[in-house]
Amino acid sequence: MGLDPDPLGQAVSIPTGDAVLQGDLVVPPSSTGLVLFAHGSGSSRFSERNRAVAAVLQHSGLATLLMDLLTPQEESVDRYTRQYRFDIELLGRRVVAVADWVTALPSIGVLPIGCFGASTGAAAALIAAAERPAAVRAVVSRGGRPDLAARVLHLVEAPTLLIVGELDDEVLLLNEQAKRSMRAPVVLEIVPGATHLFEEPGTLSTAAALARDWCLRHLVPRGTGRRALS
Repeated sequence: MGLDPDPLGQAVSIPTGDAVLQGDLVVPPSSTGLVLFAHGSGSSRFSERNRAVAAVLQHSGLATLLMDLLTPQEESVDRYTRQYRFDIELLGRRVVAVADWVTALPSIGVLPIGCFGASTGAAAALIAAAERPAAVRAVVSRGGRPDLAARVLHLVEAPTLLIVGELDDEVLLLNEQAKRSMRAPVVLEIVPGATHLFEEPGTLSTAAALARDWCLRHLVPRGTGRRALS
């Protein structure tokens, strides 16, 4: 697959078995890792917050893939019924399928993979990490609901960063409980003054910097034959 040199990236279509998902792939020169973004409930690959985080990662030499976890038809139904946004098993299967698709690409399949999930997308990212331990090297959750992936938390091997706003009381409690259920290396970072959506000045930038540092630390070659793209 040829990669578009446009810094805005390339639109890609990803078959997952039960659907074809749309995504935006950005691969900076000499990328050392690839981060898959799983958005939260009621959101999409156009999430301004996720795209802001992705830009920080891209500027640090990490490739990113922001994808819709629902088809346009499913999103249309979900907008009124909320039928799909909390179907964590479905969302998790699709993140797994995207990870498989990426790994099979000659152009970027050599890159170590990380998963970034926001809100319910964090649970889907953790399911992918549990089911593809050899592929997913790191997980970052921003304001996430790891508790929704409770059945697989003990299977996750990838180092996991849980980023939660200081003022997001309920989600903070759920993250603390999820951390205790995990066997993988887990760090809980609390962003001062932040609520669930990290809308307060400077809070999203703090979360993005934490995610960047975590991914740069863990998405590195470890004698597996993976290499940076040149």
